[in-house]
Amino acid sequence: MDIRVLEIADLPYVQQTNLTNLPENYFLKYYLYHAISWPLLSYVAVDISRPPKSPYDPPRIVGYVLAKMEEEPTDGIPHGHITSLSVMRTHRRLGLAETLMRSSQRAMVESHGGQYVSLHVRKSNTAALHLYKDRLGFKIDKIESKYYADGEDAYGMKMDLEFIRDELDEEDAAAEGIDEGDAVGDEGKAGKEVKKEKKRKVKVGRGLGVGDLVERSEVRS
Repeated sequence: MDIRVLEIADLPYVQQTNLTNLPENYFLKYYLYHAISWPLLSYVAVDISRPPKSPYDPPRIVGYVLAKMEEEPTDGIPHGHITSLSVMRTHRRLGLAETLMRSSQRAMVESHGGQYVSLHVRKSNTAALHLYKDRLGFKIDKIESKYYADGEDAYGMKMDLEFIRDELDEEDAAAEGIDEGDAVGDEGKAGKEVKKEKKRKVKVGRGLGVGDLVERSEVRS
């Protein structure tokens, strides 16, 4: 399975996945709006177990997450929003929905400094509620009456993205501590000569009184 950023060429197949699985559907230009405005936030899951027979065969998209950043957040805090998430029934219970969501959330923080992410879900959609609450960590923020076209209420849910910011900080710190080894070529030779010279000038052991200091410390204790 390949989880990658949504491409413009994927849009008709993403729309087909949406039409197959969800009652909330969108015009193709709405998907295009997301892809152009926030090109790093939406992801697709592509089944690569059966390679295409020719270069003209479309990718077998079995899941997607469509996401954006709120353009004018009322609270003044930069945050993302999940517009739509769907995985084909044939490929559920494989962790694809969670992987798609995590990929999008990370991009919200890395690319746009998102502080949290929001979404809406039908009150009757118990499977989605289980995913969002129990597996992803979303919390119900409010109930929006008659949010959907058929009159059903929606839960407005939020999730803080601080844990992703912490992960990125840890990765940066780890990268700074990586030893890239000695330099090569003339620079490397010069460095080794400096190291040798330093080694000849440094005294160790009792010559510096280190042994005496340790012994005195041990006697006092």
